[in-house]
Amino acid sequence: MKKDENIESRRNVLRTLGIGSAAGTLGLFGFSSANAKDKETPAYAKGTAPVTIKNVKAIATSPSNANLIVVKVETSEPGLYGLGCSTFTQRASVVVTAINDYLAPFCKGKDVDNIEDMWNSFYIDSYWRNGPVLNNVLSGLDQALWDIKGKRAGMPVYQLLGGKSRFAIPVYARTGGSIQEVADNVNRFKEEGYQYVRMSSPSLTDDSYVPDFKKAGYGYAGDRYFHPQKYIKSVIELFDTVRKQCGDEIDLMHDIHEKIQPMEAIQLINSVEQYRPFFMEDPLSPENQGWWPQLRESTNVPISMGELFNNINEFLDPIANRYFDYIRCHVSQIGGITPAMKIARLGEFFGVRTAWHGPGDVSPVGHAAHAHVDMAIWNFGVQEGRIFPEAEQEVFPGSPTTTNGYMHLNDKPGIGVDIDEKLAAKYPIRLRGYNQIRNADGTIIRP
Repeated sequence: MKKDENIESRRNVLRTLGIGSAAGTLGLFGFSSANAKDKETPAYAKGTAPVTIKNVKAIATSPSNANLIVVKVETSEPGLYGLGCSTFTQRASVVVTAINDYLAPFCKGKDVDNIEDMWNSFYIDSYWRNGPVLNNVLSGLDQALWDIKGKRAGMPVYQLLGGKSRFAIPVYARTGGSIQEVADNVNRFKEEGYQYVRMSSPSLTDDSYVPDFKKAGYGYAGDRYFHPQKYIKSVIELFDTVRKQCGDEIDLMHDIHEKIQPMEAIQLINSVEQYRPFFMEDPLSPENQGWWPQLRESTNVPISMGELFNNINEFLDPIANRYFDYIRCHVSQIGGITPAMKIARLGEFFGVRTAWHGPGDVSPVGHAAHAHVDMAIWNFGVQEGRIFPEAEQEVFPGSPTTTNGYMHLNDKPGIGVDIDEKLAAKYPIRLRGYNQIRNADGTIIRP
């Protein structure tokens, strides 16, 4: 009987709690409704109001001869916009059309905060997976959304990616010309504080020599002749001369640019191993990816790869198998900051580092996007540097700067680079393709 009384007593307490006011319940646990009302949510926990995309447009400009394409994403919040690089310089006008005719209507009204969702949505929006045109479009959108997110947060993008892993970004300089000119430039770069230099092979063009295909009237105006064995010999001589004249304190690289066949690439890489290259770049064309195991087993020289990779899935097997040592692509080609971070994180688990592609036909916005990723990731290797011409700096205020071999960001919220649209319009883009090179018989050599 006593047990039943205890059960009934507990039931009465529960009934009281159930029918009591919220104030009474809070009072039971030492709170009052007045205290709850007085306790405001702190500002940092309130979040921000939703912002949607109002308009998207392409801005095309060529202040330093390369066709540069920028995506501008305008929002429902007055004055708030983001910029991203969509540069595909050889097919610039096609990218412009894709941005204005397809990306713009796709984006209007969407929430700017949902970057991952929007990335995946546009990635499959054309059903077939993206080629270089649509991937550049997607890259610009993605970077612009990160730019907006950083501006809304009041932080540079690298802070949103995890914060600083280094004080600045080591970059490599580039030099070409005759062998002696390259050696002189390497010494000059050393004096300027650079630790890394990428050397191009001497020009093999002899104006007095007419290759057989031109004698036969084959090919097109502007086509160049290329002799693989002469090229291999010149690169070996280049490394030997520069090491003798510049010493061992500078790290040297060379870009093969997929111009030679896989066995020739192995021959070249093994021949320069004694000169300790920091890496040899792009030895295999996209058509020769099956040669990776043999290449990896044939040399101890570090390899960088990926300039011609387009879809992020192309990186999976080579990284997982440790076929190369440095990830060599640019953020404006592979889909933007979102996939770049995924590729970098994947590389971290397999001891593969980054060496993002940073040529002259990537806008300062794209170079800044590289730099934000570089600042945040642990497995950074080196960054291809660029000193922006004066005209480019005027069109793109806030461009990254380089001193003593290091690239620096300006730490403004977002990506940190803006664009002067009126000035950009003074430099119209033009038709441009890739300069063809051919064997003696006129066969096209694939880069």
